[in-house]
Amino acid sequence: MICYFSNLKIIFTSKYFGMGNQDCRFCNTRLNSIFRDLNPEEAEKLNEIKICNNYKKGSYIFVEGASPNGLFCVNNGKVKIIQTGVDGKEQIIHFANNGDVLGYRAILSGDTYSCSAITMEDSSLCYIPKSFFMQMVESNSKLTLRIFMFFSDMLKDSEKKITNIAQRSVKERLAQSILLLKESYGFEADGRTINLSITREEMANIAGTTRETAIRILSDLQNENAIELNGKKISISNLQLLIKVANVFD
Repeated sequence: MICYFSNLKIIFTSKYFGMGNQDCRFCNTRLNSIFRDLNPEEAEKLNEIKICNNYKKGSYIFVEGASPNGLFCVNNGKVKIIQTGVDGKEQIIHFANNGDVLGYRAILSGDTYSCSAITMEDSSLCYIPKSFFMQMVESNSKLTLRIFMFFSDMLKDSEKKITNIAQRSVKERLAQSILLLKESYGFEADGRTINLSITREEMANIAGTTRETAIRILSDLQNENAIELNGKKISISNLQLLIKVANVFD
């Protein structure tokens, strides 16, 4: 099935590039999601009703302003969550990784999607119909608690972002953004290259600055030997220095 929103082509094909359904009962990704506390019977029901949708890099999973019919759990891949400003500029809100669930806020609030979700690489996500998800929320108190915890974490992150934009320099915010990517996606085999390809425009959107400013500051960080840039890849050369630049003390 192919859906269209505002001339954007969104693929919902269950075998788009050859990956099959993942059995929820034996899925390690589920154990890292809000569905980790399902009992065997609930996991079996979830497995029967969910559909594994596969997306090429750059595909829209859902679009800001559309009405939700279900939610999505990232089985394998990387997704960016964006909002569009009044000037049409993309703002990256956060990133999703394996086990993260997308779209549940719109379902629980009865609202349209407040953002769009776009794959950053070939990805596989499981689609769960809205009606079934609501049944689980009503019948499973542990699931409801997990959702409350997620909302609490989202609120905390939003408060931090507001403070960062108001009180931190662009250089600090960019350094923090690099550390966020490291925490979200980890390193490649070399132990220093972040396991994500990301454009300068996307880095600017995370930090809330312009592409030109992001390019200049990233170059400064490279000259200071805090990071190394190789195309769309970022390697951390000196983690302690990067933490110092980010002004992070945990």
